[in-house]
Amino acid sequence: MKKLLLTLCVAVAASTASAQQWMRVWQAGESTRYALTEAPTMDYATAGSTITIGSTQYATAEIDSITIVNPVTITWDGASATVDIPANVEGVTCSVNGGHVVIDNANIATEQEFILTGSSSNGSLTYNGSYKCKFHLNGVNLTSTKGAALDIQCGKRIDLDIMDGTTNSLTDCSGGTQKAALNCQGHLEVAGNGSLTVAGNTAHGIRSKEYLVLKKSTGTITVTKAVTDAIHCGEYFTMNGGSIVLSGYGADGLQMETAANSDEADNGTFTMNGGSISITHDAAGSKAIRADSTVAVMNINGGTIDITLSSSASDAKGVDCDGSINIGESSATTAITINANGVGYLDAAGEKIRTTGMKAENTITMNAGTVTIGANGKYARGMRAATLIMNGGTLTVTNTGSSSQGIKLDNTVQNNGGTVNASFKY
Repeated sequence: MKKLLLTLCVAVAASTASAQQWMRVWQAGESTRYALTEAPTMDYATAGSTITIGSTQYATAEIDSITIVNPVTITWDGASATVDIPANVEGVTCSVNGGHVVIDNANIATEQEFILTGSSSNGSLTYNGSYKCKFHLNGVNLTSTKGAALDIQCGKRIDLDIMDGTTNSLTDCSGGTQKAALNCQGHLEVAGNGSLTVAGNTAHGIRSKEYLVLKKSTGTITVTKAVTDAIHCGEYFTMNGGSIVLSGYGADGLQMETAANSDEADNGTFTMNGGSISITHDAAGSKAIRADSTVAVMNINGGTIDITLSSSASDAKGVDCDGSINIGESSATTAITINANGVGYLDAAGEKIRTTGMKAENTITMNAGTVTIGANGKYARGMRAATLIMNGGTLTVTNTGSSSQGIKLDNTVQNNGGTVNASFKY
């Protein structure tokens, strides 16, 4: 480690001074970033057992590596854009047409980082590459007239950093062929305590072809409009922190697909360990949160979910899983509130079409936490499942709508603990 750090010092001294040059200290797959312009001191303790960088002390045995990063900076200014590619960055080329930027990255050995900043009402970024990379949203506001606002054509892991304290927005064009305003062909991992607002005028707001992970440090992600799903992802969805606010979409709010032939261990799971999800759902016949496979499992281990199914959301579902739902507090306090206000109707056969707060084709298991559901609309239903297993927590379902129901089960409830306040129909 001492040799590595001495080599780093030489590399830093030999580097060309740049306001966008960073140093990363890596530990267990995560890194802490330092700007080289801050000229952090690196002081060894006796025998080199620890090193202090800036105000942080590290045990050298726990540092995996230290790297120097030269990010590419893309800046939008109205109808134009500029791309700054440092001289020592290899394999990255670009083309610029007004505010529309295409980046091609042929490097398959180095994880390149990109900083996106500035504003354009006629701008976009398309990225082509085959190696993992990282995008930093640093106060970027793009409205595209030629497809997606940010289109990441790379099937690898993509880090999306919503930089702390920044406000960012992405809006795509209407009538296009793009899959989303923010589209990622790989798996998307989001961090950074800024804010991102997205509007999808052709299809989804945000799409990740493979899994989507929100880390603990994530700030606020808001989707104000989507023709189809507000957020659409494949394989699995994991939320460890942050805030999601969804409204104004035409299909599902947050949809998770189970991918065929995936080798991901979590394929088919929706996992929430913290943070908050707030959804206003107006779309009839669709779902606010959706897991669409019979092998899907939704694990809500902590965090807050607040869903309102409006009066226009007939035949809609709040939380809907074709597999099973597990609710507990293994990660944090769990609080779920769903108001099913959708007004149902009788179909041609005289069958009641109901809006439902929470539904699972298999089992809903509650181990801890608080779930409160109101079946407020005509024919509304609070909960639907094959089996309800109560091991703990408090479940309250009220049905005040005309001809509404509390909880409908195929089997009798298994009450092993906790509190249930609801009417049942079997």
